[in-house]
Amino acid sequence: MQILYLESIGSTQKYLKELVAQNKISLPYAVVAYSQTDGVGSRENSWSGMDGNLFLSFAIKIEDLPHDLKLESASIYFSYILKETLEGFNSKVWLKWPNDFYINNLKVGGVIINMVKDTLVCGIGLNTTNAPENFQKLDIVINRNKLLETYFMNIEKKSSWKQVFSKYKLEFYKNQNFYTHDKNLIISLNDASLQSDGSILINGERIYSRR
Repeated sequence: MQILYLESIGSTQKYLKELVAQNKISLPYAVVAYSQTDGVGSRENSWSGMDGNLFLSFAIKIEDLPHDLKLESASIYFSYILKETLEGFNSKVWLKWPNDFYINNLKVGGVIINMVKDTLVCGIGLNTTNAPENFQKLDIVINRNKLLETYFMNIEKKSSWKQVFSKYKLEFYKNQNFYTHDKNLIISLNDASLQSDGSILINGERIYSRR
């Protein structure tokens, strides 16, 4: 994974999508920034990040993804691999469906997935050192470069979706007291049933991650 390090940028996600669209880079490729001024969160909301946190986007050709990984499951897949990577450094972070990182009851970051031509672009924001009001920062002190090195190494192992999902589903019960958004509605996850493709079933309706 080739990595471009920047001091500051509006959005690593927007910048990398433009690079991919204009065929200016060889994949896989990542962009990392110390400061981000116009971050993109879920449902097209802005992601309020503070200087010194992790602002990361990386791009991978669809053909280089695990053969059994469907695109609608990609956000869970890459989120869970990062969650496991952080656990390896003794973090207690957990993954709220489908791609939000939490410490206890407060959000510490999240993942957003976009497609550009035949390429998946994954954006990650993580409060590694600072957190805005009503958010939490990571519960460990970790070197950014070491974290990225380990995370990309874990991605390159190309674990199957089946392997990742088998572990994620064991922890899905942690979502019971939380909510998700769908079609501008706030939906309780208390009675949600996790499906093998990463979607959830609530009151007979199947909901996929829209991020």
